[in-house]
Formats: sequence, structure tokens, C-alpha cells
Amino acid sequence: MVQRRAALLDGRAGGRVLGDVDLEAALAVCARDAVGSVLATARLEQAVGRSLRAAGGTLWGYEEGGELLAICYAGANMVPVIPVDDPHVVSRALDAFAGLARGQGRRCSSIVGPAEAVLGLWARLRYFWPAAREVREDQPSMVIEHAPLITADPRVRRSLPDEFDIVLPACVRMFTEEVGYSPVSGPGGPYETRVHGLIAQGRSFVRIDRPEGVVGRRRSGDVVFKAELGAVAGGVAQVQGVWVAPDRRGERLSETGMAAVVQIARGEVAPLVSLYVNSYNTRALAAYRAVGFRQVGTYATVLF
Repeated sequence: MVQRRAALLDGRAGGRVLGDVDLEAALAVCARDAVGSVLATARLEQAVGRSLRAAGGTLWGYEEGGELLAICYAGANMVPVIPVDDPHVVSRALDAFAGLARGQGRRCSSIVGPAEAVLGLWARLRYFWPAAREVREDQPSMVIEHAPLITADPRVRRSLPDEFDIVLPACVRMFTEEVGYSPVSGPGGPYETRVHGLIAQGRSFVRIDRPEGVVGRRRSGDVVFKAELGAVAGGVAQVQGVWVAPDRRGERLSETGMAAVVQIARGEVAPLVSLYVNSYNTRALAAYRAVGFRQVGTYATVLF
């Protein structure tokens, strides 16, 4: 074990902190795996014309022979992107990123992305960082690049700004069910701000069933289905936060609701729609396949 730790400590070779001047090269790396890198690409696209500092994270790169081969975005989430086939290069890149991560210390709430990179990075950090709360090793990464195979729910639409007060509780319930704790930190907190932002950007989708007799756009009714385009970059729109009200499950709202999200997203946002889901969530997997999603890879998530 001592030898193993000593070997890991030598892992910085070839890795360095990237700057704004490296953004074009980093985006080229991400473009080699647009679906696997979408979470990182979204941050890098935000930094273009602004700065990496403004995007709220640090960017690391791994080079060989002067060529940038892999990157790792270290922000609220740590996202390694290593789109190469050579296992030796992958190992060296992970060693480099692990060395940089140990030097910085854990600041992220998760490590997420393609499973090989995430699990390889965590294997190198687990001896030095606090224990993970949960490791989700098998999350099928799925895409759809055509019209949905089933009829879309016509009542699923973009959330309206004045519906924040009824959309937020549904988002909190989904997050709490999925992650195990509430993200709420009070008015103006980061989670609340994110929900506000997604609604403002037209990336929050809901079906709201209103009490009988209520018409118009009054802020009343129950959210029975919701989803967001949590990351949009590189021609990919990644769906996150899919949720159906517990008392409405079994009515195929997830299938028809996702068909509506795909239809709108492909028509107005990006030609390729992606998502990732826990392998044990067989009902969700069946619903997404019914819509027309197919698996193209595997994600993993380490939660702290």
C-alpha cells in the first residue's frame, strides 16, 4: 500500500493548469467525444469570450509531444475528458490529473463523466480524499438523434418565469429522491439560482395540471412531469432531472413527457439529445428506450 501511494504521488508528469489561451485546443479535445464531454464543453463554451475564471472552475490538461490529449474541468463537479484509445495514455493522463487534484484538495461535490475516466481517477484519489458518499459505477449514456418514436405529450412545455414558485418544489423533490438530501439553501442560494437560470434560458420543461376551473397562466397547479436541459454544448443537449409526481407514476408520463422534450430540444436547441441514468433504474431505461434513446457508452458518478 505504501508503494502504491508513493507511485500515485508521482503522477503530475505531463499535466498542467490550462489558461484561456488553451480553450480552443481544449474544445477540440472535447469534440472527439461530444456526448461524453458535454458537461465540460458547456463550461468551456461559457469561458470563450469571457474567461475560465468567470466560468467558475479550473481547467487541467494532459499533453504528450506538445499535443493536448485530455482535459479535466475542476469546478463544482470534476469532469475528466480523455477521448483516446491507448490505455497507456489514459493511465498517464489519469495519473497527471490525480496529482493535480491532490495538490488542490477536494473542492467538488462529484466526479462525473465517462465511466473509465471517472472510476480511474477515483481509484487514484480514494487514498487521499475523504470517503465518497456513493459511487455509481454503471450509468448508461443514451442518445437520440431522430424524432421520438412515440407521440409527445402536448401539455409538456417550457416553464414560465412566473411559475418558479411551483417548479422549484418539484425540482427539490427530484433532487432529494435522486441524491438523498435537499439542495435548498434559501432564497438566492446556488440551487435556487440554477433553477431560475434554467427557466430563464428556456431549458426547463414541465407539465402542470391545474385545478378544474383555473385558466390562464396563474401560478397554481401541480407539476406532474418535469425535466431540464442541464447542459447544452457541442451540438448536444443533455437532459437531466427527469421527474414524475409519485401519485402519477404508472401513467406513462415519463415516456410522453420525454418525447415532448426531445421534440422541442431537437427542433430548437441541438440535433442530438443525450442523458445518463442509473443502470438499476429499469423503469426509466425502458421509458427512454420506448422514446427512441439508445445506449452509446457508460457514465459513472462519485458523490461526496
